[in-house]
Amino acid sequence: MSYDRLSAENAAIVFVDHQTGLSNGIQDQSLPEYMTAVAALAKLTKAFDLPAIITTSAADGPNGPVLPIITETLPGAPVIHRPGEINAWDNQAFVNAIEKTGRKKLIVAGVSTEVCVTFVALSAIKAGYEVYAVIDASGTWSKLVQEVAVARMVQAGVVPMTWVAVAAELQRDWRHTTGETLAQIMGVHLPFYGNALASFMAANA
Repeated sequence: MSYDRLSAENAAIVFVDHQTGLSNGIQDQSLPEYMTAVAALAKLTKAFDLPAIITTSAADGPNGPVLPIITETLPGAPVIHRPGEINAWDNQAFVNAIEKTGRKKLIVAGVSTEVCVTFVALSAIKAGYEVYAVIDASGTWSKLVQEVAVARMVQAGVVPMTWVAVAAELQRDWRHTTGETLAQIMGVHLPFYGNALASFMAANA
């Protein structure tokens, strides 16, 4: 494999079915851990000014609306409401929104990991994109299901990541202009780092 790093110039982020109803069923991690990762991913999307696409499945039904933290953080991102397609890639408006970004590296997260994330990831790989699945900002009904989904994606060439790894790869060097904003995001959403920052600030007050 080659290591062609993510950057603010070559990547787009896709939020697939991060909906209130679906999120209530997550059990492969705690709901607070999931919500923290999703919030952090949305905030770093804004911090690095990455193109973002949001999609929902039957949002007017039990799946519910998009998690407010995503739409409030990224008010300008297009939201593609799918009337019935399980695989978002089967919705032409969704694919058009992806193509409009002009990016070939897709950072994908969603609910559920084994369906909504995996189907989009596999379809995007087939269409010639490079796909990075953010596993901690995704969720499903059990740890076993998550592990099977990740294995299937990896076999197809999808790269599993976490939001912190995405953030660090985009940042590359703390001296870049986004460093302070990213440190604030990590301070809020990565508890040990928040404690480290607080200790440093107290010691240098």
